[in-house]
Amino acid sequence: MKIVSFSGIDGAGKTTQIHALTTWLRETGLRTKLLTFWDDVVVLPRFREFISHRAFKGDQGIGTPQRPLNRRDKNVTSGPVTAMRFCLYFADAIHLRRKVRMVRKSEADVVIFDRYIYDELANLPLERRLARLFLRLVLWLIPKPDVAYFIDADPVAARARKPEYPLDFIRRNREAYLTLSRLAAGITVIEPLSAEAMKMKVRDALLQRLSGSEQVCSALPALQ
Repeated sequence: MKIVSFSGIDGAGKTTQIHALTTWLRETGLRTKLLTFWDDVVVLPRFREFISHRAFKGDQGIGTPQRPLNRRDKNVTSGPVTAMRFCLYFADAIHLRRKVRMVRKSEADVVIFDRYIYDELANLPLERRLARLFLRLVLWLIPKPDVAYFIDADPVAARARKPEYPLDFIRRNREAYLTLSRLAAGITVIEPLSAEAMKMKVRDALLQRLSGSEQVCSALPALQ
C-alpha cells in the first residue's frame, strides 16, 4: 500500500487533480482510499474553527467567485498564534502517525490525502530559525508519503477561483510552499499548467515513484 498526498494554496486545483488521479487508478483495478487532512487527521477541528472564528472575526465556509469570503485564520501570523500553532501542529503530527499506521492495515492499494501536514507547516514563518527547527522535528516525526505533490498556481488565478484570503497572503503562502518543497526532500512540484497538462505530470510522477510496488507494477501496462 502506498501513500500519496496533495498540497498547495487554496484555489490551486488540488480537488480536480485528486479526482482525476483517483478515477485513473480505479479504472486499472487499483483500490483507492481518500482521506481529507482536516476531517480525518486534524485534532479537534470543529473546536479550532470555532475558536478561530470567535478570536479573529473572519468569515466561515468556502469562498466562490459568486460568494467571496474574508477569512481570518491561517493568515493571522502574530507571535502568540504561531506558538499555539506549534502545539496544535505537533498534536496533528502525532495523530497523523497513528492514522497512517491504521490505513496501512486497510485493503487499499493507494491512499490519497487531500492535504497533508505540509499544508500546516506552510502557515509558519519559515524564514525564522525557530520555525525551521520545528519543521525539521515534524518532518522527522511524520510518515513520509511515497508521493507528495505540491500543486503550484498563479496566486491571482487561484484567488479568482477561490476568493477567501487577501492576495498578498496568498503570494506569501505560495512562497512558503516553495520553501517547504526545498526543505522537505521528496516533494514533487507540479508547476502552473492547464488542468490536463497537470494531470499528465501527476501521472508521470506517480509511475516513476511507485514502479517498485508489486500491486502497482501489475497495473502498469494499463496505466501507461
